[in-house]
Amino acid sequence: MNISEKILAKASNKEEVSPGDTITANIDVAMSHDGTSPPTIKVFEKIADKVWDPEKIVLVFDHVIPANTIGSAEFQQVVREFGKKQKIPNMYIQGEGVCHEVLPDYGHVKPSTVIVGADSHTCTYGAFGAFSTGLGATDLAMVYATGQTWFNVPESLKINVNGTLNENVYSKDVILKIIKELGAYGATYKSLEFHGDTIDNMSVANRLTMTNMAIECGAKNGIMVPNKQTKEYLSQRGITDYTITTASKDAEYEKIYDFDVDDLQPQIACPHNVDNVEDIDKVAGTHIDQAVLGSCTNGRYEDLLQAAEVIEGHKIHEDVELLVFPASRHVYEKAIETGVIQTLLKSNAIICNPGCGPCLGAHMGVMTDDMTCISTTNRNFLGRMGSAKSYVYLSNPAVVAASAIKGEITNPSEI
Repeated sequence: MNISEKILAKASNKEEVSPGDTITANIDVAMSHDGTSPPTIKVFEKIADKVWDPEKIVLVFDHVIPANTIGSAEFQQVVREFGKKQKIPNMYIQGEGVCHEVLPDYGHVKPSTVIVGADSHTCTYGAFGAFSTGLGATDLAMVYATGQTWFNVPESLKINVNGTLNENVYSKDVILKIIKELGAYGATYKSLEFHGDTIDNMSVANRLTMTNMAIECGAKNGIMVPNKQTKEYLSQRGITDYTITTASKDAEYEKIYDFDVDDLQPQIACPHNVDNVEDIDKVAGTHIDQAVLGSCTNGRYEDLLQAAEVIEGHKIHEDVELLVFPASRHVYEKAIETGVIQTLLKSNAIICNPGCGPCLGAHMGVMTDDMTCISTTNRNFLGRMGSAKSYVYLSNPAVVAASAIKGEITNPSEI
């Protein structure tokens, strides 16, 4: 069996499972945020009085924090009352950060576990060797009530990535290249299993970016074998009691893809699809009005540092707003302590509180007609950041920083 099959077999108390099998799996961690918790709670209260295990549920406020409308404030109040009533200890509701950074950051993610969340980018935790995936509100309500959910065991695609990344090229560029090759629907309900020396040598932040965007080609989950950096990250959070799951030598895959990244240049996802990817030289010079640095994809300290190194000594273009959203309070604190935030502030960047910000078009940075944004977020669908007549390009943090300086999409090597 491959990695996902082994984890799902153990979670469903089976010796082995095969693609297409329908299983009932025991869940290790379940999460919902301020946008998805209320509908989950509404369904839950129709089927149960008490959650199956309050210690295994994590509630996070991140999508609209602080609340920007009466409706979002009411949603958050519903979650607060539910958390108190159910005595859920793991509530991050005071601006601790984006859910997909908060869970690993605060020690809720372990290798070889099964994690579900009412958010499509729950696949992020596969960077730690966990089987993690998003669920709808009704399915998650059943998890809150029973601690179980059903899966069809997915087919797996083996993604081999080898080579050394050039300067100003990061994992964001690698995953965009992969999504371009597979297509937006090319991995629908598949498991993306990442291998190769490039993956083995990646930092935790870079690995999280890769698995975060697995859903952008339709995948059920993305998953990697924890490397040295991942083990150190876990150890720093007091997590030492876990097992690492690896694929059998004779593991079967629906298809195997090989990527050589030695010559990869920065990649840009162009409007209005994540698989509409071009090398940066094809779109350089495109005017921008807004630049966004942050999100569950690229809001970690390493990402902010990459941007700060490009920006240092420069000012943001007078026609551009650079919005910075640290992925968590821990990230924000470290960026302050090391001077990264000061560098960004001196450039005239606008530093915002940890959270999702304008990624979903709801809060702090919503665009009007004909505005163009370059962003480190994960989606650029029509109307994603506001008006259906606005445009979103996706790139790595260094490109966002360089573009904010020039007022147009720019290769960082030109700064």
